[in-house]
Amino acid sequence: MSDVLYWIIIGFLAGALSGAVVGGRTARGCLPNIVVGILGAIVGGWIAGQLGFERGPTFLAVLVVAVVGAIVVRIVLEAVSPRDRR
Repeated sequence: MSDVLYWIIIGFLAGALSGAVVGGRTARGCLPNIVVGILGAIVGGWIAGQLGFERGPTFLAVLVVAVVGAIVVRIVLEAVSPRDRR
């Protein structure tokens, strides 16, 4: 599987799972979930690296790191997004 397709799949899953955990008003739909998930994978990888964890080679390990990062991204988006969205 190509790396780009792999990260799109991980990004979509991480974005969707983080949306289920955090909820809120931000990033609804397929494309926003992918973007939040990919950003989350980057943030989660950075956080894991700072905590001394090495990247796991398994799909599940990468997904967990991406979901944790996507949750952080979504919380930040919720904090900075305007309250009244119509």
